[in-house]
Amino acid sequence: MSNIIWKIKTFEEFTVPELYNLLKARSEVFVVEQNCVYLDADGYDQQAIHVWAEEEDGEILAYCRVFDKGIKFEETSLGRVITTQKGRGRSLGKQLIQYAVETIENRYHTSEIRISAQDYLLKFYGDFGFVDTGKKYLEDDIPHTEMIRK
Repeated sequence: MSNIIWKIKTFEEFTVPELYNLLKARSEVFVVEQNCVYLDADGYDQQAIHVWAEEEDGEILAYCRVFDKGIKFEETSLGRVITTQKGRGRSLGKQLIQYAVETIENRYHTSEIRISAQDYLLKFYGDFGFVDTGKKYLEDDIPHTEMIRK
């Protein structure tokens, strides 16, 4: 098993290959696997801090993006959370959320985070202190719940 490299970067810090690999990984998971037809390049990447794990060859294993208050929600937030097929079964999702929470706490000086979680991940996020707000909805035909961490 190769070494896993963790990276945290703003949009301006991306190399072109990094950006390409991130967009490819998000499309593989959301568009191909989950069959969600949506515009992934939504104009928010430029305002996000991106957190991800990659192999030495640059292949993405896990990824998410985090936002300061007032961009996606009133609170800070994280989203576009993925673990690619190659990254699954290695506890990378847990490490990813830990790094994302730490990034928010360190850069935005708050532990209050709001997310839009796919319902099958409610317990997963609950383990990090996220609580179901009761706000439930369908997004791309997938049940979601808004969760908050204080």
